[in-house]
Amino acid sequence: MKAHDGMYIDGAWRPAAGRDTIAVVNPADEQVIAEVPAGGAEDVDAAVRAARAALPAWAATAPAERAARIAALRDVLVARKDEIARTVTAELGAPLPFSQAVHAGVPVLVAGSYAELAASYAFEEKVGNSTVYAEPVGVVGAITPWNYPLHQIVAKVAAALAAGCTVVLKPAEDTPLTAQLFAEAVHEAGVPAGVFNLVTGLGPVAGQALAEHDGVDLVSFTGSTAVGKRIGATAGAAVKRVALELGGKSANVILPSADLARAVGVGVANVMGNSGQTCSAWTRMLVHTSQYDEAVALAAEAAAKYGDRIGPLVNAKQHARVRGYIEKGVAEGARLVAGGPEAPREQGYFVSPTVFADVTPEMTIAQEEIFGPVVSLIRYEDEDDALRIANGTVYGLAGAVWAGDDAEAVAFARRMDTGQVDINGGRFNPLAPFGGYKQSGVGRELGSHGLAEYLQTKSLQF
Repeated sequence: MKAHDGMYIDGAWRPAAGRDTIAVVNPADEQVIAEVPAGGAEDVDAAVRAARAALPAWAATAPAERAARIAALRDVLVARKDEIARTVTAELGAPLPFSQAVHAGVPVLVAGSYAELAASYAFEEKVGNSTVYAEPVGVVGAITPWNYPLHQIVAKVAAALAAGCTVVLKPAEDTPLTAQLFAEAVHEAGVPAGVFNLVTGLGPVAGQALAEHDGVDLVSFTGSTAVGKRIGATAGAAVKRVALELGGKSANVILPSADLARAVGVGVANVMGNSGQTCSAWTRMLVHTSQYDEAVALAAEAAAKYGDRIGPLVNAKQHARVRGYIEKGVAEGARLVAGGPEAPREQGYFVSPTVFADVTPEMTIAQEEIFGPVVSLIRYEDEDDALRIANGTVYGLAGAVWAGDDAEAVAFARRMDTGQVDINGGRFNPLAPFGGYKQSGVGRELGSHGLAEYLQTKSLQF
């Protein structure tokens, strides 16, 4: 597996300023598969300077031409989809079929959507005696997570490029090889030098330097709420724009009229996908007391079917963290009906698909983001009780509602303090805005709402 030993800055791979490196570990067998540079402030500064120098020309590039470059990038991602999938599987641990369908497939859809939006978006409009322009915000510092390494990169970079911004990307240290593949794809697609730049490194070093840099106009960060708060404070002190997609503790609300078996089955599958390492996973399953025992049995049965079908967690720290949450759930009185904290394999960062019953809303496992294959079943008495539980965390990123008809589910979903809600198993839509209420973030990604995050308005009066 090829790894670059430099940074992609100003259209070329160049040596890092320092000699420190990051070991990339395959979480399935705990073996080091590559090393990449651990960049620092000097590397970040070089990348930001390149992005700043490239900004005027790229911002002035016609939207149709920007659209053509993004479309070319999409085509490269399609051509290299198998290589991308293998790379994600190697450094994240996702099973290859999941990497092919989701980790390699979804970014193609998102890139394609921004190619179309760049060509069709109304960057200029007449409002009375004024002309209002939507202009690029400037240089974007994009800091992305490891759980969906390519999707999160494309969601930020393609939107920023469509808007006319230039970008410096600092990817997660666990999945830098996917980011390097993306940089190769950008180069192959003919994106001008300096428009996209890549610096690999540690979050507290390279990420912090990027967030603090005076030459960055907007910081787009996806990750934990704790880190997001620090980035928001740093940006706020400099009156710098931020877009933050943070943690979640999503509720899967099953109303009594719903198809219980389908709702439980899809709900468990939602959590087990990507080994539970999804910020929008529906980790709290809310079931009416009259159907609770049946739902518990269905959930335990569904989880048992996954067994060896899910991959490992990304690293040793995450592995210990998730197992610690499972132990905490048992200690606080939740009933374990599937899985548990014991490691199912001697090697690799695997956690068994786990289902808890008799979970109460105030328990730690019902309040904090676990980020692993763990589902908590919570009973409710009536819809008001269900709503109180659903809204009863500091998060509000995503969720689901199931009912006998869509109208009933929509009526409940409209009362949830949540940025995105799936109705009766609604499908992913790359044009729909994604982002959270409360401590789940600020701003939106995907579609025209995601594009708007990278624009600022100017009005001329006549």
